[in-house]
Amino acid sequence: MAQTGKKFEMSLIAAGFGGQGLMVLGQLVAYTGIEEGRYVSWIPSYGPEMRGGTANCCVIVSSEEIGAPVVSVADVVVVMNQPSFEKFKNEVKPGGVLLYNSDLVKAEGVGVRAVAVPANTIAAAEGSEKVANLVMLGAVVAASGIVGDKACVETIKEKLGKKKPEYLPMNLAVYEKGRAIAQKPSA
Repeated sequence: MAQTGKKFEMSLIAAGFGGQGLMVLGQLVAYTGIEEGRYVSWIPSYGPEMRGGTANCCVIVSSEEIGAPVVSVADVVVVMNQPSFEKFKNEVKPGGVLLYNSDLVKAEGVGVRAVAVPANTIAAAEGSEKVANLVMLGAVVAASGIVGDKACVETIKEKLGKKKPEYLPMNLAVYEKGRAIAQKPSA
């Protein structure tokens, strides 16, 4: 729950190919922020094609009203492919964190804290590469604290579990594996 009297604001940019679930990742962060009693904004941006083209979204979670929903540099940047890495690697605020899908991104020249997450490998091992976004969501929550872990798990249960309950155990398992990756000390 948002703490009274203590200002909180964090921004997120999540980018990758259409079909990698970045919009869902952003929506889950936004829904969790709402559940925590915060103000949120979520803005999607699609390239020329939805599936296979580029896609990204920006999320702001704040304890105060949000004046402008546009995010040019973010506290947290998630990139799921190499073109997104090239485009957004310099859009991380000082002190922020860049999380990248190490299965598809070769990250070089990063001047901020970077967390390599083998999202596709973890998702495939659990049964479907389609949940790589939830691996990354777990890593985002653990690495940044943009939203709380318990609230995010409840949001996953509410938003994804009710739609397709048969996938909920896998969704929660990959989320936890992503959290575990981000909690490991950097080498």
